[in-house]
Amino acid sequence: MQSFRTELENPVVEKDIIDLEKKIRDFREGKIHEEKFRSLRLARGVYGQRQPGVQMVRIKLPFGKVTFKQLLRIADVSDEYGSGNLHLTTRQDIQIHYVSLDRTPQLWQELERDDVTIREACGNTVRNVTSSPDSGINPNELFDVSPYAHAFFTYFLRNPICQEMGRKIKFSFSSDEKDTAYSYIHDLGFIPKINEKGERGFKVMLGGGLGAQPFLASFVHDFLPEDQIIPYAESVLRVFDRYGERTNRNKARLKYLVQKLGLEELLRLIEEERIANKSKSYPIDRDAVPLPEPPALLEYPHLDVIDTLDYQHWRATNVVEQKQKGFYGVYVKVPVGDIKTDRARKLVEGISPYVADEIRITQNQGLLLKFVREAALPSLYLELKALDFATPGFDSIGDVTTCPGTDTCNLGISNSMSLSVALEEVIYEEFPELIYDKEIKIKISGCMNSCGQHGLAHIGFHGSSVKANGKVVPAVQVMLGGGTVGDGIGRVAERVIKAPSKRATSVLRTILNDYANNGEAAESFHHYYDRQGKDYFYQLLKPLADLTNLKDEEYVDWGHEEIFNTAIGVGECAGVVIDLVATLLLEAGEKLDWARASYAAGAWSDAIYHTYAVFVNSAKALLLDKGVSSSTQIGVIREFDTNYVETGEVKLESTFNELVLQINKNEPSEEFATAYLNEVENFYKQITAKREEKI
Repeated sequence: MQSFRTELENPVVEKDIIDLEKKIRDFREGKIHEEKFRSLRLARGVYGQRQPGVQMVRIKLPFGKVTFKQLLRIADVSDEYGSGNLHLTTRQDIQIHYVSLDRTPQLWQELERDDVTIREACGNTVRNVTSSPDSGINPNELFDVSPYAHAFFTYFLRNPICQEMGRKIKFSFSSDEKDTAYSYIHDLGFIPKINEKGERGFKVMLGGGLGAQPFLASFVHDFLPEDQIIPYAESVLRVFDRYGERTNRNKARLKYLVQKLGLEELLRLIEEERIANKSKSYPIDRDAVPLPEPPALLEYPHLDVIDTLDYQHWRATNVVEQKQKGFYGVYVKVPVGDIKTDRARKLVEGISPYVADEIRITQNQGLLLKFVREAALPSLYLELKALDFATPGFDSIGDVTTCPGTDTCNLGISNSMSLSVALEEVIYEEFPELIYDKEIKIKISGCMNSCGQHGLAHIGFHGSSVKANGKVVPAVQVMLGGGTVGDGIGRVAERVIKAPSKRATSVLRTILNDYANNGEAAESFHHYYDRQGKDYFYQLLKPLADLTNLKDEEYVDWGHEEIFNTAIGVGECAGVVIDLVATLLLEAGEKLDWARASYAAGAWSDAIYHTYAVFVNSAKALLLDKGVSSSTQIGVIREFDTNYVETGEVKLESTFNELVLQINKNEPSEEFATAYLNEVENFYKQITAKREEKI
């Protein structure tokens, strides 16, 4: 691993990779507890698979942007370290599966050669920042949001305030009021606005989320100036880190903190925290993400393919005009989000003469190619068709979004990917005219946790099970009526009925036929669902939920031959930290080293936050020694006063609450960093001495 010191130019990244290798070695030697190690590797993008002994590695691609060179690098890495497959996700990432844990540092090193990271792609961190894939070329956008998403990525990556939160945080940037980045289901969602003075800013949505219990985000700003979005997000993260749940991970997302404190109180705490921010204003470099150069102008041959029905369907459903005159964006439908590495290489080779050197991964697991000249469209179509990438109907009802389900996920109950293929076959074979319908979205998750975004689908399914005749039957929970309304407004799908999984295709047929027969002229699916009501659809689908007439094949899930069983593992969407006294004190000492290093580098804000973490970890360790636990950092601070300061067991010149919460009463200056660090040095010495007395 020492070779990383010379093979990578970035010393920060080099240190990260060397540290990962050391942590893996310590884990193998039993020096790090399994639960602690889990949180460490998750924050490095390394996620346990359903299959024992192998890992999924998630690659963090801010706003889904990837160059040809980067995509080829990822393909090479997947061949060398994984299964030779690239899985596109709903957060615009790429995942590689079947990776040996011991080889993840080398994998990371190879990715970083082309500026690709896995850092904080998983775990209790700020996850990949998403944006509308058409940002920069959208004719309706007020301005390109790509530089803003990029600024969020760079500002919060490795930022001390969001390395060990209670749960993950997700940000999104939509390019216009159509809200194609789903601001309403994000912890913070941003929609671009321009005020009467011509200044840029954003409408801000806070506290949304999907999962098993969806929450729609609350509107908190109609216009937040562009230089204030990062300071505001920093304040949100600081409050979430301090007040957010840490014991019950099912209640640990920001949406539950909104529910617990109330929106008004949460906003008050966010405002109170702003004084401690590293930046009071953070100007965004609007040129940080330049538009890619269009491809060279070529002599494009006239091709008869333009007269074919297949080409015309593709042109009508997969091609959009850019705001840059004379250029077009081309969407590529990728079934279940999977691309084999050999196809990825052929794709880059085939499209490179016709498109700009920038691909965007879309939220529905497809690709967007940019800056295609109109005359080049037939040639590009033939290249895509040769690779089976020219299926029409991108983002239509026939473009089903799905998570990996039981293929690789520990939490998967059913095979969502095979079901996705079956549902798409129903659309293309029985309702081919609907490939032009871009209103209705079908989304599937292998469990209730909504990685496939079933909670915001017009027609959604998530994996489940039912019992019949003494056996377990694979089932789907049918969800209806969700989706995007626009400008921060969305709808959560309602649970309507459970049916055996093998009847999901019949469920879809029944709904679509009823919509065709009973929907009013030009009636939207949302209006149709609202007019008929939930019970109407329950009664409509009830015959398909009847378990008295099950066939043998209905005891078998899609894509399987064996009888179904619900083999669910331990989820790793966010790691937990084991609460052992020695481990907590060890972590506190490590954070103290980080505080000293940040202080020496003149990074006052980082030094202060690391210092704060030392206070909390040390206090938590001593509380655990008394059998006292708290599920939030603010609770730890208050309990330490009750159990140690007020009893006189720990001597302080003030309450522990006053000592620690100086952090949000002071500017992050050198003077405060010096005083705060000195105070924690003394506190840590007192705590470790007290612990040694007991040992």
